Amino acid sequence: MNLVGDENLLELQGVDKTYGSDGRTFLAVKNVSLRIRPGEFVGLLGPSGCGKSTLLRIITGLSPASSGGVLYRGRPLVGINPHATIVFQTFALYPWLTVEENVEIALKARGLPPSERRARALRLIDLVGLDGFESAYPRELSGGMRQKVGFARAMAVEPELLCLDEPFSALDLLSADALRGELLELWLGKSIPTQAILLVTHNIEEALLLADRLIIMDKDPGRVVAEMAVGLRYPRHRKDTAFLATLDKVYAIVAGRTERETAPAGTASGQPGRKTRLPVARINALAGLMEKVREEGGRVDLHRLAGELHLELDDLLPVVEGAELLGFAQVDAGDIVLTALGQAFADASITARKEIIAGRILRHPTIRWIYETLQQDDDRHVAASFFLERLQAEFGDDAPQQLENAISWGRYAELFTFDDDTDELFMEA
Repeated sequence: MNLVGDENLLELQGVDKTYGSDGRTFLAVKNVSLRIRPGEFVGLLGPSGCGKSTLLRIITGLSPASSGGVLYRGRPLVGINPHATIVFQTFALYPWLTVEENVEIALKARGLPPSERRARALRLIDLVGLDGFESAYPRELSGGMRQKVGFARAMAVEPELLCLDEPFSALDLLSADALRGELLELWLGKSIPTQAILLVTHNIEEALLLADRLIIMDKDPGRVVAEMAVGLRYPRHRKDTAFLATLDKVYAIVAGRTERETAPAGTASGQPGRKTRLPVARINALAGLMEKVREEGGRVDLHRLAGELHLELDDLLPVVEGAELLGFAQVDAGDIVLTALGQAFADASITARKEIIAGRILRHPTIRWIYETLQQDDDRHVAASFFLERLQAEFGDDAPQQLENAISWGRYAELFTFDDDTDELFMEA
């Protein structure tokens, strides 16, 4: 394994990134500070929407920070970072070029002569296990093979910092596992000149299988909430006691950061008031989760639950947040624990469940604002655009998703519904 040096390869100092203009801005990441040293394999872990990919673009110079400092080897980064490269989650290959030509194209842009380009490309193609496929086109390759071409192309320029933007997420499970193993073999065997690797992922197990250190983020806005050294020897195995114990710690950090919703003191007529986000979770999924936890005795380890339900962090965490918001469950040390109300909901009939949900979601400021607005309207029909425009001031591009969530929850509870023909929210008589 590479030795970690004292000098920072990369450092972010209080970085913010804001998008938008004309009074409508969205804060993607806020006050992010982190460092990466030579010899480190760092995992940047967090749910979708927390700004992980935004940080990669800032680190590689593809997008400037709105404020804060970006230093590479102690010097301010200006423009594109020539010492870093990205492997994206999509294969991003040119379909009209062969494997060899796709790898060479990065070298051509650097001005290398044809003979040197070809020699380096062929060596890397062999290194990633694609010897014999030099003349193949992307359409002739499997997903795993195409992503190997992406790795070879990224490594062709011999970057000091290799950034991986969820590079295994588009692959099937077996291909992803195989490619992770091959990457780790190249890294630990020092077969590549890369000084450090930064992996962006929302897959907790993946991060623990690969990384030396984890930087854990949360969203709204994107920010770093914790860092931890992994401290596990390679090779790592999912069923090892030490691996499972570390997995518990990470789940405790990630799930323990969910915020409980509280009803505001009052909302003025016709105004959305102070709103908080609704998790992207269907009530039916939430009901299924409560039933599962009840069957397990009222308390379940989150990472075991995720494995049994075949759910990743982005799938499970919003449902857990929904359960917390409604008061059906709490998260304690990486476990989800059913509350008395959650037990009652799990045991209730469909009609009783609707009544419980109605009483709970009316505590949420966005849903209560929609409900009161419809109540005060003469015919109890209000255009969806009315709500959307006001939600955009708070949630920006996420406003359509928030409105969709509110409609879904309100429809389940029979508080209000949506007319597809007129594009209106309404209350039934």
